[in-house]
Amino acid sequence: MSLLLALDQGTTSSRAILFDDEGAIRGVAQREFRQHYPRPGWVEHDPDEIQASQRAVVEEVLAANGVKPKDVAGLGITNQRETVVVWDRETGEPVHPAIVWQDRRTAGTCDRLRDAGHEPEIRAKTGLVLDPYFSAAKIQWILDHVDGARARAEAGDLAFGTVDAWLVHELTEGRVHATDASNASRTLLYDIHRGDWDDGLLELFDVPRSMLPEVRSSSEVVGEASVAAPGVPIAGIAGDQQAALFGQACFEQGQAKNTYGTGCFLLLNTGTKPVPPARGVLTTVAWRIGERTEYALEGSVFIAGAAVQWLRDGLGLVEQAADVEALARTVEDNGGVYLVPAFVGLGAPHWDPYARGTMFGITRGTTGGHIARAALEGIAFQVADLEDLMRKDAGLELEELRVDGGAASNDLLLQIQADVLGLPVVRPKVTETTAFGAACLAGLAVGVWKDRSEIAATWAEERRFEPEMGQDERASLRAQWTRAVERSLGWAR
Repeated sequence: MSLLLALDQGTTSSRAILFDDEGAIRGVAQREFRQHYPRPGWVEHDPDEIQASQRAVVEEVLAANGVKPKDVAGLGITNQRETVVVWDRETGEPVHPAIVWQDRRTAGTCDRLRDAGHEPEIRAKTGLVLDPYFSAAKIQWILDHVDGARARAEAGDLAFGTVDAWLVHELTEGRVHATDASNASRTLLYDIHRGDWDDGLLELFDVPRSMLPEVRSSSEVVGEASVAAPGVPIAGIAGDQQAALFGQACFEQGQAKNTYGTGCFLLLNTGTKPVPPARGVLTTVAWRIGERTEYALEGSVFIAGAAVQWLRDGLGLVEQAADVEALARTVEDNGGVYLVPAFVGLGAPHWDPYARGTMFGITRGTTGGHIARAALEGIAFQVADLEDLMRKDAGLELEELRVDGGAASNDLLLQIQADVLGLPVVRPKVTETTAFGAACLAGLAVGVWKDRSEIAATWAEERRFEPEMGQDERASLRAQWTRAVERSLGWAR
């Protein structure tokens, strides 16, 4: 039996998971790391804490399960996307804290570029919208605000990477500077049609090409680890949402998954041709294997599980996140309460960095149960808005939605999701699909599986949630939700 190691480097924790070749989990280790909020709207991580926590959980999961590095066939990396690390090529020292995907400090830069008429070109080349969410303006900010950084970058002394590239650099002790096509496609610097960094975009954001990593396939050996898991080939890399799409075995055009994590991410496989996106959703590289690039439509919700964390940490309504379901079940409906969790602005389909969290419909009869249910519904409504747009853009009718992520264990949330979508929602037996996707990409590269059909055979359904809500009720709830969203837009402008 072959073992594969997945490094799942997320927004709030680093994890390492061992899988066997039947898709079963053989071991898990996890460590949270600190979140830094130096100013309102700013979110940072310590790059050294990221890599140290990731190395620690690799060593922990191997030791706890009596597995030696030589017993591991391959290592796959999946990561929080868009987060920016810039480091000194010679010393490996980061020049600034990592600027996290949630960070909104570059909203003004994006506004100026949009006002200057650059968004159509950016959209056509990258499939993305011009938003602080993506990496390019973050890199530019570091170069412009760290003393000497721009001169060092122009001299070729600094390297940029999303978190996958930072981990590859650290695991190989600086020998390899590489990313994969899925992560590159999230930077606003990569032409998804040509499959290369774009000189026009680099000039627009004033980022020297010398900083950029080599773009590799999502499933190939890019190097060999020399720390944490010495000798193990690094054979798979994909951004967390693309990895989850792969781990959910959504290999066919028209298959879709939604991941409920800190944010919420709906991806629809559109095959080998990128679908021109309508305003609101993104066209992104799903993965590149060999010379074959496949694409997806993606909708990004910034706050999903983080809304539940806010109920716990900000309001103190529950002691544990898992308790939210029980609290929400104390009421039959939302009691007219709608929560728009725009705590860091709104992602797709609105892309408004100035939106802020709002709650409507509160009366003297409103209870914690109503607020908890409104939070779960707010997550589900955001996903339904995305599904509407994607279906129209791609001209594809979804048969079901496969789901994963931490909040996918919440049965009430998934029933609400099925109701507001009017579609079956399917939870797999193994919900660690992000990590499994990274393991699968690595396993393909080192021959653990010969093709995707063998991977698909490992996927199994745990529970299916069928829609129970009538069309009239669904339409009424979504109309009220739309009213609430409209009132949250532009609040912080």
